[in-house]
Amino acid sequence: MQFSTKVIIPKATFSIEPCERMLFVGSCFADNIGKRFVADKFRAVVNPYGVMYNPASILHTVRRYLGELASGEEACARTAVFTLGTNHVYILNETGEIVDNCQKRPQRLFTERELSVDECEQYLAEAVELLRRVNPAIRVVVTVSPIRYAKYGFHGSQLSKATLLLAADRLLKRYASAAEGSHPAVDYFPAYEIVNDELRDYRFYREDMLHPSEQAVEYIWERFGDAFFSERTREFLEEWRPVKAALGHRPFNPDGEEYKEFMRRTMKKAEQLQKKYPGLCI
Repeated sequence: MQFSTKVIIPKATFSIEPCERMLFVGSCFADNIGKRFVADKFRAVVNPYGVMYNPASILHTVRRYLGELASGEEACARTAVFTLGTNHVYILNETGEIVDNCQKRPQRLFTERELSVDECEQYLAEAVELLRRVNPAIRVVVTVSPIRYAKYGFHGSQLSKATLLLAADRLLKRYASAAEGSHPAVDYFPAYEIVNDELRDYRFYREDMLHPSEQAVEYIWERFGDAFFSERTREFLEEWRPVKAALGHRPFNPDGEEYKEFMRRTMKKAEQLQKKYPGLCI
């Protein structure tokens, strides 16, 4: 008997390699997944200007990142992940610009509105093109956050997610048609669908019943790896896992000879990994 409907995820058109340079921009779900990549020694930059929920703010982050932070190798992320949270934006009445953070200023200074599917697609396409100017070979993975927004009402939250899903689908079709026989620059990962259609149970949510639990995030990480990790990356993660656990060990007696010998063996293993995987920084 089968007690769940598993989301089928096709193998991606490209593979993520060990210690790859990556950029994560988007909702707090991007933070959750991005930090997992950092912990497993991918050279990932995660929301450099804070959490960004809507496609316009994702574009603003990419533009600012490329203009202010990224230089040399840092600018050459091979993979970027955009996690879309909402199509709602806040416009500063004085200037008419979409702001990324209201900075606790009075609500009367802003007007809230919803981006259309066309607007969401266009903001995302501009962000993709900015990244491609720096690295024409970059691959962008778009996903929709499974986190629900109760403040819109649950029907309103679903409408917002539907807009983002339609925009993501249009973005994929845009780049699929532009690929001309080569692999498209944009892929989609169904995080929203995994939580809502496959896990589909409140035990996979935190206490607020809105955010996915640590167990759900771990499962999504595994499914992401199934779709995007190369065999070499899987090999690296298997080799890195015991070293990571050893480095995180907290001893009762850090000055004891037994622990010092344990750390010497651990660092020797780490050095061997660094020789095998040149991008690894420990």
